[in-house]
Amino acid sequence: MTSLLPASGPDEDSALEVAEANLYAGWFACLAEPTRVRLLHQVAADPAGVTVGELAEALTIGQPTVSHHVRKLADAGFVNLHKDGTSTIVSVNSACCAALPQAADAVMGLLAQRPCCPEDLPDDVAVRPMSDEDWPAVLRICGDELTARAGGAEAPPLTRMELDDEWLPGHRWVAEVDGAVVGCAALSPVSRRRHSHGVAEAEVCVAEDMRQRGVGKALLRTQVIAADDDGLWTLQTSILPSDRAAIALHHSSGFRTVGVRERIVQVGGQWKDAVLLERRAAR
Repeated sequence: MTSLLPASGPDEDSALEVAEANLYAGWFACLAEPTRVRLLHQVAADPAGVTVGELAEALTIGQPTVSHHVRKLADAGFVNLHKDGTSTIVSVNSACCAALPQAADAVMGLLAQRPCCPEDLPDDVAVRPMSDEDWPAVLRICGDELTARAGGAEAPPLTRMELDDEWLPGHRWVAEVDGAVVGCAALSPVSRRRHSHGVAEAEVCVAEDMRQRGVGKALLRTQVIAADDDGLWTLQTSILPSDRAAIALHHSSGFRTVGVRERIVQVGGQWKDAVLLERRAAR
């Protein structure tokens, strides 16, 4: 089996089809056995494939038990089997990488159009387009944000020239409280190629002493509405897994988790994973 997914995805405006529910239930039932989860993990770690004997040795499980569970995984489509002489080679079905996360998203309703953004904004936060006079405050806030993400390690200083070249004109915003700039948001193109002109990387930075005040919520709401109005069809962002508040904030504004990018960013001299989120404009 080369594909695990049904020929067409779930209808965003209807209940999950019975056939798809049965398909997904079969996958989850197969993985309800911990030994199969361990076996699938071991197989996935070796793209070239691994023998049943090697699996038994690695997990200290008898070969008959390994063969039984491998067959169940193969029947469900998670692994592929082929003979090499007298040995059975087990390799992961690459479709698992797309099928399992999409199945979970379908069951949880995350493939449907997500809501735009929350309405419960703080009364004392005002969001407006960024002006040239805001650069000193913006550079300070963004620099502090980078330092915080690096666990307190000093980050290389940002420059106006660098950000001015990177950020899209017309998609730069600042948040004010009592007339002082306390946060900023901006979009950057993910590619200079014409076919990607509607895809942008979203960034929101909030002054350290103004977090948990709804500043990020107000900025993000303005950002996504302006992106929709300007015809941008996809916004994406990457957030450290430990920053659960930021992930929740983006979920509330229509973003969904796509997956985890392993060792994608250096923070404080160490490689870190990042959660990749994206938001699609209403079609």
